Amino acid sequence: MAEDNRFTILYEDDSLTVVFKKAGLAVQTRKIAEEDLESLLKKKVAGERKAGSEKIFLAPINRLDQPVEGLVIFAKTSRAAEALTAQLKAGKITKIYEAGIYGSFAESEKEGILKDRLYKDERANVSRVVRPGDRDYNKGKDAELHYQEVAPGKLRIRLITGRHHQIRVQLSHAGHPILGDFKYGTEASIEESKRQEIRRLMLTAAELHFTHPVTKQPMHFTSPE
Repeated sequence: MAEDNRFTILYEDDSLTVVFKKAGLAVQTRKIAEEDLESLLKKKVAGERKAGSEKIFLAPINRLDQPVEGLVIFAKTSRAAEALTAQLKAGKITKIYEAGIYGSFAESEKEGILKDRLYKDERANVSRVVRPGDRDYNKGKDAELHYQEVAPGKLRIRLITGRHHQIRVQLSHAGHPILGDFKYGTEASIEESKRQEIRRLMLTAAELHFTHPVTKQPMHFTSPE
């Protein structure tokens, strides 16, 4: 298990790498002066290779928001990238998240499915729930997730769709923002986050299930403790 203070490599072979990234590190960034997970991994590979070796191929398959910690798959060949992307689009990569939320769901709502339509404001880099009749409703995309409250204020979430800021927006809309979320949180949830001295978004991409693109073996990874 290779480690850096910003990420941990949990698995690696000729086709793919599975990495746990810390909160605050972008998977990819357009900011020239800012390092991201992809560039850090490429530097690591380059340092292990001899000068003049072939160009490094790394393609992130699932993406996480910069404030979110958790598991990311990188394909190391175009063949693996194509196969894994096909699995992702077909909903065959299972993504499980863990979240710490403000408050707690009612007893009759401890487990359920949240279905909303989300519109992404590209300029502001925020998403919001839109309803029929709203100006941007037809530009929105359907968002769906399954949640289970496994302990008071602690959720296990399975993403059914993968939209921009989806979990954060849907939980906030449901009245239970993620603690540490200063973008989508309510005044009450933000105050509670400050009271608990929470300094990061309490959302972790905790499990990944998929099929190896070459061996076809089932793969299962969980975030380190």
